[in-house]
Amino acid sequence: MTGQAPPPGGLPGSQHPVGGRPVRPAWGPGAVTGRWPRPVVAAPVPPLRRTKAAGPPPGTCSVPAMDREQSSEQSAPERPEGVRPATEAGAGNRRAAAQRQQMRQDLASAAMELFATQGYEETTVDQIAAAAGVARRTFFRYFRSKEEAIFPDHDDTLVRVADLLASADTEEHPLDVVCRGIKEVLRMYASTPGVSVARYQLIRQVGALREREIAVVSRYERLFTRYLLGRFDAAEEIPPGWQRGGDDDSMLAEVSAAAVVAAHNHVLRRWLRAGGLGDVEAQLDHSFDVIRNTFWATAPNGVRRRGTTVAPGATVTPVSSMEAAAVSALSASPGGEVLITVTRTDAPLEQVVDRIRAALSGSTG
Repeated sequence: MTGQAPPPGGLPGSQHPVGGRPVRPAWGPGAVTGRWPRPVVAAPVPPLRRTKAAGPPPGTCSVPAMDREQSSEQSAPERPEGVRPATEAGAGNRRAAAQRQQMRQDLASAAMELFATQGYEETTVDQIAAAAGVARRTFFRYFRSKEEAIFPDHDDTLVRVADLLASADTEEHPLDVVCRGIKEVLRMYASTPGVSVARYQLIRQVGALREREIAVVSRYERLFTRYLLGRFDAAEEIPPGWQRGGDDDSMLAEVSAAAVVAAHNHVLRRWLRAGGLGDVEAQLDHSFDVIRNTFWATAPNGVRRRGTTVAPGATVTPVSSMEAAAVSALSASPGGEVLITVTRTDAPLEQVVDRIRAALSGSTG
């Protein structure tokens, strides 16, 4: 076709429809000479590119949008009411708590090792932090002093004990609840016998640590006293001889809480002196039995303290001479004198009661 002219009249206009009018050729006979405007040709439209949002490809089964939503809702597992899904924030909080607890343990271990090797007075906070691989300011994020580093678990244990008291069944005897609470403290020591024995030996040598231990113990005693007072206030029946809101409630609460803590300390120290050997929980259970029969078995006039009553004149048969002396002391005349007896904190309970019996015999003879 090169060098040959197109047929007269150019290409048929029907082959180039633009607006329904024939298009004049731009060359050869009949070419446009300016009388007609140059034809405007529309730009080609690119083909549509199919995406996932446009639906499934041809030939596949299509589900309407509403049906797909309903289908996904039906396939989702049902979640029990009140149960929230685990979130990254919750997992992060748990990791942070675990890391914080681990850091407290690392600092406490470093402090114990330094105290044992170079002495308590010679050890500084900077040395403890360096041994644990942290900065001085990091140490003070976890402990206020080097004395606190010896007792890293008591804060968490105190929280656990408080939760136990708060969740206890009101039908359970309040003294039994307190005994369960102090067992949490004992288990804290028993979980790491080696560390507990080393700490006990160190505390016996350093007066500042003994004072710190006394302060820690008093926190449990106050917690138990508040719990017992709350149970007494909520009691519907008050045995004869007791006055609601009087001195009897506060006296029994304080004495019972102090007795439980003292029994725990006595059993714990005996176990630590033995090198952390033996069934320490069984020993503590025995001391609880002594406390129940001493403080909660029988009051004057045969009234059972804070529980069911015993007919006047009835007696509770004690299971040991120690309990017999305790019941006898409780049955004494309310007008008697106050007796103060001094004894060692690590003395056996039987020896303490013997001293009290001897003192009572001497004062009345």
